[in-house]
Amino acid sequence: MTQYLYPGVYVEEVTPLARPITGVGTSTAGFIGVVMDDVQMPLKPGKKEDDVTGHFTVSPAGEPQLITGWEQFKNNFGDFQPTKKQKSLTAEKEPEKEPVEEPAEEPENEGSAGWSDDDYKAYLQLQHAVYGFFNNGGTRCWVIRVATGGSLTNLADLLNKFEPIDDIAIVAVPGAITTAQQDAIIGHCVNMKDRVAVLDGIQSPSTFTVDGIKGDTHTSEYAALYFPWIKVLDPISQTNISQPPSGHLAGVYARVDAERGVFKAPANEIVLGAVDLDYKLSPNDQAGLNPKGVNVIRAFDGNFNIWGARTLGGDDNGEFKYISTRRYFNFLRKSIEQGTQFVVFEPNSPALWQRITRTVSDFLLRQWRDGALFGDTPKQAFFVKCDKDTNPPEVREAGQVVTEIGVAIVKPAEFVIFRIQQTTGE
Repeated sequence: MTQYLYPGVYVEEVTPLARPITGVGTSTAGFIGVVMDDVQMPLKPGKKEDDVTGHFTVSPAGEPQLITGWEQFKNNFGDFQPTKKQKSLTAEKEPEKEPVEEPAEEPENEGSAGWSDDDYKAYLQLQHAVYGFFNNGGTRCWVIRVATGGSLTNLADLLNKFEPIDDIAIVAVPGAITTAQQDAIIGHCVNMKDRVAVLDGIQSPSTFTVDGIKGDTHTSEYAALYFPWIKVLDPISQTNISQPPSGHLAGVYARVDAERGVFKAPANEIVLGAVDLDYKLSPNDQAGLNPKGVNVIRAFDGNFNIWGARTLGGDDNGEFKYISTRRYFNFLRKSIEQGTQFVVFEPNSPALWQRITRTVSDFLLRQWRDGALFGDTPKQAFFVKCDKDTNPPEVREAGQVVTEIGVAIVKPAEFVIFRIQQTTGE
């Protein structure tokens, strides 16, 4: 205790009763896709095209790279580009020009004539997915490059590289539609409990049924699946090509998080960059898909809107049938976990219980004011209980402090119903 030895005014710092909890990020994505070793890389600033050492180097395969914009992605993984075969076909159509002296050594990044169709297809899917992510509002993502093998057979091992990256909240592997691939992505998200999987439906299903579109992939409240694939303008062929929607959807998630909040369902939102859909589904088509959690992208007046907000399994997932509910719980859990680290090793007494209650209550009060929680008053929206009832002697002797938290999360207005009746005018 401080001793006061002479008269005067003393100013002291006092530890606040409550410490503010800062909400964690929810929109950083993790992507995995194919980029070949000999992909053509852009020039470094100030370098010449014929300088074989003047190009950026493709990032190492199997190592996550933080990407914060399309330009940075190009410097790490290259821009959209054709195969050598496509370049040759283009050159044959161009008029002959005066011969020029070629450099003695060909740059290493001219692209390979040996790119397989699967590799090049998977390469385009990653390129368009990341471009679509940033175009739709994404700002940060981690990318793992696979050098060859469009099948991504070692997906589980690659996903393990995402485990130490704390800020990843969305995981997408564009074009990964096999049961083994999607179950691996879902398993990773279930194990981490702080992220969700954005999955692509089968591109050309035999039937517009749940099993036809999702195959044998297991249902999960930690995943959302979207159908159909979208058409985008390919800058190489200058034609509209079909691409998996997961990268664009991850960008929509980020856009909605920034504009409204993670509690807002990422639905009834336009998919920017989509110029068409592989299939135009009707309301009757969707009626058999929506209850089981196949989210349909629909065409409305020239726009292409996300017309579903469910986790994969839908009604079978109970309280977590909406992807916004799952993501918001992830957000609450992680925010409270990180924001209450000061509690560890503090004396387990009523004073600590009061600090915990105040800290968590202040955080949830801000969430209620932001519109994330349902209720006319804070008391209706949430409760926080940390006292002698939740912490009896046997709990304290075990070195534990227990807090019970209840929240009433707002749910999407999925079915908007107006009841209209005819009345007789007076």
